[in-house]
Amino acid sequence: MTDKKPITKTKKESTMENQTQIVEINGVKLEIDSRYAKQINHYKIGDKVRVLVKEYSDYKSHPGIIVGFDNFKTLPTIIVAYLAVGYSEATIKFAFINNQSEGVEITPMVDDYIDVHKSEVLSVLNREIEKRQNEIKELKYKRRFFLNNFNKYFSDVDDDAE
Repeated sequence: MTDKKPITKTKKESTMENQTQIVEINGVKLEIDSRYAKQINHYKIGDKVRVLVKEYSDYKSHPGIIVGFDNFKTLPTIIVAYLAVGYSEATIKFAFINNQSEGVEITPMVDDYIDVHKSEVLSVLNREIEKRQNEIKELKYKRRFFLNNFNKYFSDVDDDAE
């Protein structure tokens, strides 16, 4: 049995003048001044992300993927498609992230944990497709019924509806 030692250690020193953090990564110690440290994330189309969306008075996290960048001169925007899954619905929604976005933020997906299963989403979508196909059949039946039974009321008008 081998001893596992931590790869990363942190020690914080905080005063008014000096807000530093000592980080050890694989035996290399780094001192970071947190007043000037800035996290920079690099994204590309296809990157997996977590999307935090404000829903009413609460926030909910969803799996998402970067689908585009709109490089507007005044307001560059990241376009994210995310999956919102409920008890009886699975919806692909879009978030547009820029400097004016409120109630939504993204972060890189650090693990591949996704709280929904592909089969569940496909099952919900297949049920929705079937429901809509039945609605189309019903509307076609109503149209045919209308043309067959109410046609005598419109005999003097051109039949452009067919």
